[in-house]
Amino acid sequence: MTERMIENRAKKLKNLESQIAELQEQADAIKSELKADLEEKGVDELKTKNFIIRWKEIISNRLDGKALKAALPEIYSQYCRTSASRRFTVA
Repeated sequence: MTERMIENRAKKLKNLESQIAELQEQADAIKSELKADLEEKGVDELKTKNFIIRWKEIISNRLDGKALKAALPEIYSQYCRTSASRRFTVA
């Protein structure tokens, strides 16, 4: 690609990301309204004609790696594994 093509693609990407952010804000506002309605009614599930809306508490137990590393660093290092990823950004 030429520099001009890259510049145009980057502009289009930024525009689309902005639109996605605006739509996500709208979706979050609607979710908040639905959650507030469920809480107001004192229920964690609501059935409509086409949907089942749930706002339930989920409890999970997870390993606290930071505390394990502080208390037992040799065991932490024995079971610690490294992962690699790549991050794409346009600034």
